[in-house]
Amino acid sequence: MALAAIPGERVSVAAIVAALRDRAYALLVVLLGLPNCLPMPPPIPLVCGLVLAFVAAQMLAGRAMPWLPQRLLNRTIGKPELERAIRRALPPLIRLERVSRPRLTMLGGPIAIPILGALVLALALGLIVAAPFIGQIPLGLAVCLVGLGLVERDGLFILAGALTGAVGLLLSAGFAYALVSWIANFF
Repeated sequence: MALAAIPGERVSVAAIVAALRDRAYALLVVLLGLPNCLPMPPPIPLVCGLVLAFVAAQMLAGRAMPWLPQRLLNRTIGKPELERAIRRALPPLIRLERVSRPRLTMLGGPIAIPILGALVLALALGLIVAAPFIGQIPLGLAVCLVGLGLVERDGLFILAGALTGAVGLLLSAGFAYALVSWIANFF
């Protein structure tokens, strides 16, 4: 999307989603996974997990493009802020493109989107119950790997995300079990 071609000083979320077309899910998945790759206070993994579950449910249902509320689609972002974000995102993406290439493309194709939706939904639910501050890191990394695999059409990244997610889900399940056991023993 050429920002200069869009009239005005601001760009709507609807214009960004329309420009992304078939990669809108991938970008949403990456954006919702990124905050969880670092230790974050408790509300952030919960909010990201809930929004990610909403996006994943749409993938699971086989929607071609994500549905977002009109109120969110009408929001605008200033062109200077958007250009600054793009400039910051480009160097890591360029490094990623050196490593990534289309491999195992059937894992990121249109037929696989509902299956990946189930995987992302499981990761999102894991984020919701993740241990505070560090428990969400493996799940956030897994979500980002799956999203980047979708962006780059790299099934190897998707597989790495699934394996990382399995470890993260086991850690979250262990945390949830320990918490429930502690509460049961307390009463």
